[in-house]
Amino acid sequence: MAWVETYHCDVCGKRKTEEATDWWLAWTEGTSPLPGGDCQPVLRLTPWHVFLSHDAGVKHLCGGRCAQTLMDRWMHTQTGCVTD
Repeated sequence: MAWVETYHCDVCGKRKTEEATDWWLAWTEGTSPLPGGDCQPVLRLTPWHVFLSHDAGVKHLCGGRCAQTLMDRWMHTQTGCVTD
């Protein structure tokens, strides 16, 4: 029995195909500019990588437009720092 992974964009729902080259991954984390300082929320984006795509906290994005939509939503709902 073959194992088939299927990914969908977390913004628009588009299915990822083998030929797709413009997919991105995004996740949130926290950082502090100074040791012991206040935690600042961060949204991170990176080009698609199959190993990173398996993380439970990662968002799958089908291109720049959906990445911008996710960023806009994140900016409007940001209320605090996310830590691991």
